[in-house]
Amino acid sequence: MSGEEYVRMRTLQVVVLIVFGVIAARLCYLQLFDTKYAELAKANALRREVLYPPRGEVYDRNGEFLVQSRECYDLMVVSRDIDRRGFDTALLCSVTGIPREKLEKELRNAAAYPRAPRMIANYISKEDKLRFDECNFRGFYTVYRTARQYPRKVGGNLLGYVGEVNSSMLRRYPEYRPGEYVGVSGVESAYESELRGRKGVRIREIDTHGAIKGSYMNGRYDTVPEPGKYIVCTIDARLQLFAEELMRGKVGAAVAIEPATGEILMMVSSPTYDPDELVGRERGNHYVEMMNNKRHPLFNRAVSAKYPPGSTFKLVQGLIGLQEGVLRPSDRHPCREGYQVGRLSMKCHEHASPVDLRYAVSTSCNAYFCYVFRDILDNPKYGGVKNGFDVWREYVESFGFGRKLGSDFLNEGNGYVPDRAFYDRRYRGSWNSLTVLSLAIGQGELGCTPLQMANLAAIVANRGYYYIPHIVKRVEGRDSLDRRFYERHYTKVDPKYFEPIVEGMWSSVNRDGTSWRARIEGQDVCGKTGTAQNPRGRDHSTFLSFAPRNNPRIAVSVYVENGGFGASAALPIASLIEEYYLTDTVRRPELVEQVKSMNIYYPAYDR
Repeated sequence: MSGEEYVRMRTLQVVVLIVFGVIAARLCYLQLFDTKYAELAKANALRREVLYPPRGEVYDRNGEFLVQSRECYDLMVVSRDIDRRGFDTALLCSVTGIPREKLEKELRNAAAYPRAPRMIANYISKEDKLRFDECNFRGFYTVYRTARQYPRKVGGNLLGYVGEVNSSMLRRYPEYRPGEYVGVSGVESAYESELRGRKGVRIREIDTHGAIKGSYMNGRYDTVPEPGKYIVCTIDARLQLFAEELMRGKVGAAVAIEPATGEILMMVSSPTYDPDELVGRERGNHYVEMMNNKRHPLFNRAVSAKYPPGSTFKLVQGLIGLQEGVLRPSDRHPCREGYQVGRLSMKCHEHASPVDLRYAVSTSCNAYFCYVFRDILDNPKYGGVKNGFDVWREYVESFGFGRKLGSDFLNEGNGYVPDRAFYDRRYRGSWNSLTVLSLAIGQGELGCTPLQMANLAAIVANRGYYYIPHIVKRVEGRDSLDRRFYERHYTKVDPKYFEPIVEGMWSSVNRDGTSWRARIEGQDVCGKTGTAQNPRGRDHSTFLSFAPRNNPRIAVSVYVENGGFGASAALPIASLIEEYYLTDTVRRPELVEQVKSMNIYYPAYDR
């Protein structure tokens, strides 16, 4: 053997030894140090079951159940554990109520990941679960969970509903997995972290046939689920039900607030829906029906819609004028069935003329508030209408318009109050107080949510301040709510200027005004009608009110799309709501029937 051949042979031997050394070291590492495969082997003999906690229940302010949890089950399967000889498919479908097509589809999907548990069906009832247990289907098992039920069947948009987590929700709820349940809207969504509780886990040993042998390590690694916290809402369930009955068949919203606390006593978005329809196996079908409904029952108009406030906004104009010193309660302005400057005309209904502030509020005089609005914007001390407009806008925003109030609704809308930049763009910088005169009577570009309008009623009731409206009164285990709900928020108008406005609202109901139908014996109701122009059909009807005049207990705003005059549709609904809350009864059954029988045509939705 030559020297060169000897070197090659030795080199080959060294390479072979190194390769075998690496293999031996890897085997040694896998057996002595790496637990990965041991865990995989253990997983073949263990089943990890997630234990879902019951969601917290929701009560109304008087302790009545609004939302409860009932027992139900998910049907799960581990594909590799299914009996190879097959099973009675018809029997499984019969005892669980699952359609055969759905079962076969889910089994095909489960076969792609044979070792992983997969949910076949949800909302299996307790009775179906017991029948299933008697049949002993290998590879199939049930997991306990709860489903929501609504004893009073009210407050669909208010309470919201629970749905399965999808990919779009995972960013907000990273701790969830697809197929789990989460609050989608309303209280269920806003207070998800309190209501959901904490999941537990149970680990079981299984044999090679998938049969359960017992608890792994005597339950050492099991954890108990922690139930969700209960919530007490500010809502009065009976008032909510009554208001929903009055609003049925109409499109709009109604909100009632307790002025002294900011607690929402009632909130209706119409049309609404029965929240029980979004629970159970038919949930998907009902959801599709609602999505296809042109009146959008899933849309919470009370907190998200943007409506022109109409004549109810005259209250704000009068208060700003008083604070700015361009208006005194005794000031009188003429109204010859409207306001006329050159070719510009703002029409008004027939009434006495000239009028002072009290009478202008009482009779809802358009001309009077056109004078006031122009005096605010054209005030010489601001050196120009645009500066005056900026001042006016700051006042309006202090009443909670053009921004979120900060309530505990996640989808609360801003409404809209235009700024000077908007009009500069629209009119290329050339505009004045006449250009934006429609704002004087709550028209033009103004947009407000019904919640903001109810809050305006609470502000006037409180003579200048409000508490942020909120829907939850108490959470289990908490001493108090977020501090923002206990703070007073003041407008830029001094409390002394509210009395003339309150006097006008009281007169509107009790003496000589447009709100006379809202009178309730012994309650000193104050109210203001509003009719908002609508480019798509009949005008919108709106009304805001509070009662009693002193130490008010309730502030209400009602908005009925295409309802006509404020006194025609919105006023009787608001008045009945106030009467029911303040007296615990309704003494005007004929008015109730009149409201329920209203037939309003909605060209924007019904064509």
